[in-house]
Amino acid sequence: MKTTYKTLLASVLLLTATATQAQVNAGDSVMQHAGGNRLSIGGYGEIGYSRNFYSDHVSRYSQPEEHKGDPTHGRLDIPHAVIYLGYDFGKGWTFGTEIEFEHGGAGIAYEKEDEEGGEWEQETEKGGEVELEQFWIQKSFAHWANIRAGHIVVPVGLNNAYHEPLNFFTIYRPEGENTIMPSTWHQTGVSFWGRHGDFRYEAQVLGGLNADQFTNTGWIHKGHKSSTEFDVANKFAVAARLDNYSLPGLRIGLSGYFGESIGNSYPRNKNGIDDEYRGRVLIGAFDFTYYGHNWIVRGQADYGYLGDAEQLKYVYNRLNSKSPYKHSAFVSKNAYAVGIEAGYDVFSQISKLHERDQKLYVFGRYEQYNPYASNTKGTAYDYTEVKRMAAGINYYPVPQVAVKAEFSKRFLKSAYNDEPSLNIGIAYEGWFDTGHRKLAKKEQHDYEQLQQRINDLQRQLNELKKQ
Repeated sequence: MKTTYKTLLASVLLLTATATQAQVNAGDSVMQHAGGNRLSIGGYGEIGYSRNFYSDHVSRYSQPEEHKGDPTHGRLDIPHAVIYLGYDFGKGWTFGTEIEFEHGGAGIAYEKEDEEGGEWEQETEKGGEVELEQFWIQKSFAHWANIRAGHIVVPVGLNNAYHEPLNFFTIYRPEGENTIMPSTWHQTGVSFWGRHGDFRYEAQVLGGLNADQFTNTGWIHKGHKSSTEFDVANKFAVAARLDNYSLPGLRIGLSGYFGESIGNSYPRNKNGIDDEYRGRVLIGAFDFTYYGHNWIVRGQADYGYLGDAEQLKYVYNRLNSKSPYKHSAFVSKNAYAVGIEAGYDVFSQISKLHERDQKLYVFGRYEQYNPYASNTKGTAYDYTEVKRMAAGINYYPVPQVAVKAEFSKRFLKSAYNDEPSLNIGIAYEGWFDTGHRKLAKKEQHDYEQLQQRINDLQRQLNELKKQ
């Protein structure tokens, strides 16, 4: 009887993890699940409100004592509203595109440049307000061999590989990775990817980043953007990612990036720093997600290196006051971001709500990051070192919609004021076309069959317990 009991228990655990993983796969990057019909239409979006209980003055770090009692400030925002379009031409040829509206759409905006003493700048940002985040043609030879060419997502780090709003608990994207790297990181290039057994892999060749865009508070965050009508490709880079799914409910990922950045600008100077130095960018990242036993746990660690960082201050475009790349601050040789979040579905313990497929995750998150982790030429910006904690809830009335609320606090060095805030938001992610319902129904049917099998085994376990 003990052997039978252990066997049944093992079966229940395995099937539970498999059922959970089926939901995980359905919730990961939406573009990966377009299928079942020729034309697919979908998207995701977020609406957020923040009340920040700290000063938003430009000198809050240079003169923290003067701004200790400043009034709170609030913001309403639509960080991302995205439309997906996909089409299957047949014979393995497919097309995908993603159009993103950031912060409500296009237009002229004024922006406070903290790095330039708080001066106002009027901007119409190419790639900042309305952008073509993905635009590619793909040829699929088999599950293990696909070639994609065009404007593609660079899957370095957890945030870029899984950037849709149902893939993180917080109202806004995880702050650490979102600070030191582009988010969502997208560039034009060629990708080879596939899946074999328990592994998914991808390798990319891309245009290089533009070192003129690197900053002390964001490291390479703006490096993929272009102020011209084209992306400069004087230099090239490579990126790679490997994910493993061997353990039920667990995904483990490794990713990296390497490329040159100095001189990948327009115009390109014949002599001087632009020609003499390389500005090599090297990034290594580890991340994981776990779905099981009514828990979701996610974590990541990223480390970056920038060669010739001390030379960037003297690059011609950064010195030219009329250039869109004017920056006066030093940039760090190193940057890092680590973070972990965990949430438990309390509705899993309430049978009526669980049967209705409603979920309520109570979560906590901790992260630490610094885009200026090493002083350049003895110049320090200590306020860039941040520790952040957040706690809140995610309520799912239906699987495609999440209502979020959180209280978070940034902990800075003792010389500065901490930065608490209250954030509330709602997010969605899914498909809108009727043709895709076939695939969704099949996934739901498979999931229901697994759940039925789990229930049957659970009844057998209960009978054995009584005996």
